[in-house]
Amino acid sequence: MDKSGYVYIMASGMNGTLYIGVTSDLVKRVWEHRTSAADGFTSKYGCKSLVYFEQFDDIVAAIAREKAMKKWNRAWKLKRINAFNPPWRDLWPDIAKP
Repeated sequence: MDKSGYVYIMASGMNGTLYIGVTSDLVKRVWEHRTSAADGFTSKYGCKSLVYFEQFDDIVAAIAREKAMKKWNRAWKLKRINAFNPPWRDLWPDIAKP
């Protein structure tokens, strides 16, 4: 059985710096970004808000989607976020339910 996966976008603010990532555990990974648990791009640039995500039935499909999205120009990324989450609301409360 394949492991499910997620592609997600973290932002430093509305129309701020964007980070695209992939994970099999969205809640854990977003928490790591929010708390700067690991040094890296999101910590350096303050990308702490989850503004977009997609779920996939298997991690291989999620990885392929992430690679494709990372090649997109910024306008395409903004268009995707604006269609999914027009107010750029932080989606953390939606996924971090107790």
